Amino acid sequence: MKVLAVDAGNSRIKWGLHDGEGWLVQDWIATGRAARIERRWARLPSPDSVVACNVAGEGVRRSLVAAARSLRLAVRFLASRARQCGVTSSYDRPSQLGADRWAALIGAWHLFHGPCVVVNAGTTVTVDALNGEGVFLGGMIVPGVALMRASLARNTAGLRLLAGRYAYFPASTADAIASGAINALAGAIERMHRFMREAGLPAPLVVVSGGAAGLLAPELNVAAEVVDNLVLEGIVRIAYDSSTGKRSGRRGAQ
Repeated sequence: MKVLAVDAGNSRIKWGLHDGEGWLVQDWIATGRAARIERRWARLPSPDSVVACNVAGEGVRRSLVAAARSLRLAVRFLASRARQCGVTSSYDRPSQLGADRWAALIGAWHLFHGPCVVVNAGTTVTVDALNGEGVFLGGMIVPGVALMRASLARNTAGLRLLAGRYAYFPASTADAIASGAINALAGAIERMHRFMREAGLPAPLVVVSGGAAGLLAPELNVAAEVVDNLVLEGIVRIAYDSSTGKRSGRRGAQ
């Protein structure tokens, strides 16, 4: 069965076609261009199902439904659960956890089968703790690099939004802003790592995904693994787990 997995985020909509053995294709489009997805999907080998996480709002949801309808399929939109695919949620209300975070946790668990700090570094950065039994302990949400930089430029007189680079000892304002944002996020990740150790858990692996993963991972002082499209990895696990022993047929979109 070929699954078209979709991760609709605030900045990008990413998708991948998986055949049960591996990815046949992965691609993305800016979220603001969601209406063009139907045209892009028309080039794909025909999938058997479409499974999506959507945190980008109702307009994007409608675009995904329309694009799937053109393939004569309905979109299955995921929601977080108390327990799924070997992962158990400790959230007070499991359904309130973002579906993308839930999928990332499931992806990390199936890739590494051990304690992890699961980081999605996009418009916002989520830093989630997963123990060695597959229990999601809780996590943090902080503004991403671009949001931090934009907030400084918008709310502080005299600080323009200029490109900067990371440095241990920044010698320009642009570099100071860029370095400050990266260090703030690295600090949040390393603190979660420390919290897990202080709770008596084995040292977790930090699993980093998202557009800013390449900026953050090299600056961490703990073991880290960068995984492209971790949310898609989790979506595929959920899709195949749900369809075990069944094959999805084509039907009209709902």
